[in-house]
Amino acid sequence: QLQLVESGGGSVQPGGSLRLSCAASGFSLENYAIGWFRQAPGKEREGVSCIDSGGGTTNYIDSVKGRFTISRDNALNTATLEMNALKSEDTAVYYCAVRRHLYGRCTRAGDFTTWGQGTQVTVSS
Repeated sequence: QLQLVESGGGSVQPGGSLRLSCAASGFSLENYAIGWFRQAPGKEREGVSCIDSGGGTTNYIDSVKGRFTISRDNALNTATLEMNALKSEDTAVYYCAVRRHLYGRCTRAGDFTTWGQGTQVTVSS
């Protein structure tokens, strides 16, 4: 079975950092695009960042550019989201998701077929 297991969420003060991980099991991440999405209470789910199946194209929403970095390690079958200079506005449940054979633009939640369980990120003083 295709599964994604997220970890790394938690509580941090503004300006702090967290590293979210997404471990794949039951399949290889090779040829899968990976996206990170978040949903805050009362708000629509939004795409945060993604990396395409080829690993050559990344996308970030404007609010996280320069602060977050997405990466993949096909050998370890994991994806990560490095989150720096965190703000209270980043507080949300973060989800990783994958889609096979998605190249280039990869920012739409509807494009992804397998989702992780979500991990809570809380940024507060």
